[in-house]
Amino acid sequence: MEPVTHFLTGACIGRAGLNRKTAYATLSAVLAAEAADLDVLWGLRGPVAELQHHRGFTHTFLGAVLVAGVVAGVVWLGHIFLERRRARRAPAPEKEKQVPPQPPAKGPMAVPKWRQPVRLWWLFGTALIAALSHVLLDWMNNYGVRPFYPFNAHWYSGSFMFIAEPVLWAILLPALIMPWLLGLADREIGAKRKPFRGRGWAIFALVAFAALAGLRWWQHAVAIRMTRDADMVSAPVERIAAEPYPVNPFHWHLLMETPGYYQIADVNTWTGSVNSDPQADIVYKPEVTPAVEAAEHTYLGQVYLDWSKWPVVRDMGQEPAPGMDPPRLPQGRTWTTVRFSDLRFDYSILGDRAASDRSPLTGWVYIVDGREDAGEAMGGREQR
Repeated sequence: MEPVTHFLTGACIGRAGLNRKTAYATLSAVLAAEAADLDVLWGLRGPVAELQHHRGFTHTFLGAVLVAGVVAGVVWLGHIFLERRRARRAPAPEKEKQVPPQPPAKGPMAVPKWRQPVRLWWLFGTALIAALSHVLLDWMNNYGVRPFYPFNAHWYSGSFMFIAEPVLWAILLPALIMPWLLGLADREIGAKRKPFRGRGWAIFALVAFAALAGLRWWQHAVAIRMTRDADMVSAPVERIAAEPYPVNPFHWHLLMETPGYYQIADVNTWTGSVNSDPQADIVYKPEVTPAVEAAEHTYLGQVYLDWSKWPVVRDMGQEPAPGMDPPRLPQGRTWTTVRFSDLRFDYSILGDRAASDRSPLTGWVYIVDGREDAGEAMGGREQR
């Protein structure tokens, strides 16, 4: 999922009751809910390196434990720093008011009664729940995660929630805004401030999130069953996939693979309609040329085919790749462009053909004389 959903989910997790166990629970949950995506910094080494390492170890069950530990440790150290700074700024007590030193308190760090105590293990538990929520949310969309890596490098994806879902924003945002607005109203009328305001809103938002996910998971299965029952193609169907659209949980983009081509369909589970043009909605499997074979063994080719579930690798001839100049060759040598795409992301919600060619998930390789790698790019960015 995109960062907004992760941040909002983390905030609701913290405010659903964990903030009653320790101070900084919501802060820990928000940070841990998004920390896994720091692996996008691999993009500094190029777009192919980013594809290889994004949703890597930080998006695994083991990585979630590490993320939670780091976040809890940072928040704990930040708390100690703030306490010491506050103590240094506090005015020195007069001699007659000084009291003998008290023995250190057992359990959580001692704080004034009017302040919430800080409990390290509760911080870690909160951060762990939020970090695991990141893995769960990313599994819901069609990009996928490898939660069991390094023991199992297989990509898993639910493919029932769009990567940017406005309905989720409409569910999660009020859970954070409404308690704040009600607090303003209470202050206007002089009402006593209520501690831990917003727990009910946060719990309701998380339950509504789960209900929407359940609905989409159910409709995803219905869409696949409808497509299989429609019997739209004469050739044997090897596999079927349903890809989500945003907002509407009943609208799905269907893919069917046969030995010679891919059949595309548009399915509405609410109306029971399955629409597919037997001529226009067909993607024939491209010819495997020497350039395609060479491209599949390049750095980009190996990373892309490891990640992609519905790859289409096509020899484009001498079509320049977006964001990358063609190779300059001496007379007598020729270059060919090979395009890597994934049918899971190649539908209208992502834009027209020109936009999809510059998508971060479309790759290009220049092959010289049908065997040499002369440059790689993804999304208009060249891999150096």
